[in-house]
Amino acid sequence: MPKSRNDRKKKAVYTPPPSAAKPKVSPRWLVPTMLGFGILGILWIAVYYIAGTMVPVMQDLGNWNLAIGFGGIIICVILSTRWH
Repeated sequence: MPKSRNDRKKKAVYTPPPSAAKPKVSPRWLVPTMLGFGILGILWIAVYYIAGTMVPVMQDLGNWNLAIGFGGIIICVILSTRWH
């Protein structure tokens, strides 16, 4: 005679292993550095578009100003992946 559904073996409930390790904590310098690179990157691009022709350093760099600004933003995003 076929077994009914109630007679089937029930699966054990998953219990995660005990965690003995402390959770990782971000270094104190991470958040200020991350925010600094992000803000400086945005400000660099904004100043380049608003007053780039009046700032001698930005005149010499040309379109590299965008690379510098986006580089700061990219570094900010990379650092944000390490933030716990």
